[in-house]
Amino acid sequence: MTSTTHTPMKTPPQAVARPTPRWGSRLPSDGVLLAIGFFVVYATLSVTRHLRWENRSWDLGIFEQAIGAYARLSEPVADLKGPGFPILGDHFSPITALLAPLYRVFPSPVTLLVAQAALFALAVVPVTRGAAFLLGRPAGAAIGAAFGLSWGMQRAVDFDFHEICFAVPLIAFSLEAVLRQRWRAALCWSLPLLLVKEDLGLTVAVLALVVAWRAHQAGHVRATRSALAVAGFAVLACALVIGVVIPGFNAAGGYDYWAKVDEGGGPLDALFTATDTKLRTLLWILVPTTGLLALRSPLLLVVLPTLAWRFASQEPNYWGTDFHYSAVLMPVTALALADAVARSRDSRRPWLRAYARQLPAAALAAALALSTTLPVATLTHADTYRPGPVAEAGERVLAAVPDGADVAANVRPISHLTQRARVFWIGDPRTPAPEYVAYYDPARDAAGMLAYARQLYPDAAYRVTASEAGFWVLRRD
Repeated sequence: MTSTTHTPMKTPPQAVARPTPRWGSRLPSDGVLLAIGFFVVYATLSVTRHLRWENRSWDLGIFEQAIGAYARLSEPVADLKGPGFPILGDHFSPITALLAPLYRVFPSPVTLLVAQAALFALAVVPVTRGAAFLLGRPAGAAIGAAFGLSWGMQRAVDFDFHEICFAVPLIAFSLEAVLRQRWRAALCWSLPLLLVKEDLGLTVAVLALVVAWRAHQAGHVRATRSALAVAGFAVLACALVIGVVIPGFNAAGGYDYWAKVDEGGGPLDALFTATDTKLRTLLWILVPTTGLLALRSPLLLVVLPTLAWRFASQEPNYWGTDFHYSAVLMPVTALALADAVARSRDSRRPWLRAYARQLPAAALAAALALSTTLPVATLTHADTYRPGPVAEAGERVLAAVPDGADVAANVRPISHLTQRARVFWIGDPRTPAPEYVAYYDPARDAAGMLAYARQLYPDAAYRVTASEAGFWVLRRD
């Protein structure tokens, strides 16, 4: 006689394979304390860099324009992507609208950086808690701290603001629920990833398949079926967003990022391009964070969709370890490590049991050692906390741009203008000659700057109104 559902009255709890926690069901406070500490670290890193005017890209400005539009209850546009460009025609990230009330009260790019720091730090809680559930509080705290210090998290904090700050805690909470066999919670935590970025639909699908696998092993038929349904829904939603929703908002009627896949010889050619760089990235993802032991955990499968689109693209920036692209992989490797260590406790191979026991502490030691060359090391430098002469010069020069003006700018001035002006990317052929040009290039002189402006906007005449330390503000006559 068989049963299609797990019935506690008929099946004793001992008959169901469940993880054996090393600390019972208690939720240790260590994760919260670690999260508070990492929030301070992350916020200090990103805010001080912004105050030093060391922006790495235009992304912070783009997101400030979009979130500022949400805060005004208007269509979310990012003029940096093109005049009146609807941001949902670029990436599908409506979840960023959750920051609109906060930005309405505190309209500043610093608001986005602090919110990102809080979201990244929040992920430390489920990582620490999930690891402690399986391995005990000391090992859980070690894995949580190693995750917080991981190179992928530090690179993301150091690279302005991105929507993936929402994905990191959602993935962490979802995988923690998997480890606790809370199948419904795991699926519910994963579904909002569909609103973070379009490619994460495939991550949701793989995560749901992991839930289905683990639930099937535990004899939970209903949970298995629900997880398979979520996996199918996630794939369908991903296809719908990329094929219909984003093109519907995009003026060109397409998905711009297909070009990064179709360039050159296509995705298959890209997979076998720069294989040394990609292998190095894989080793960075698996060795210092898990000592390769995470390969024993099915949770590690969740990294595959992200790695697949990155390595199948013709964009070299996706292949390496820079920027923010690996942050979503860090909670996966951390909790896969905890799962693999728990699985290895019962191994018949003594060397594997001994190796697994040492890995939580070893992962933390590796994270600490690598941090000497990563962004967190700058917190030990006094200059980190001073704006410096370049930032002070930038403040003086950009004061020549009045509030509400139309201004074309390059990277460094952008996020210091988007709060109070309408900012475009300099040289965008879709943008008519703006009233002001704000530019940073220490190598140019006045004649070179004016010649550059004539090259970009031949139908307009500009004059220099302010310049210092490589910053330039030009006004159209």
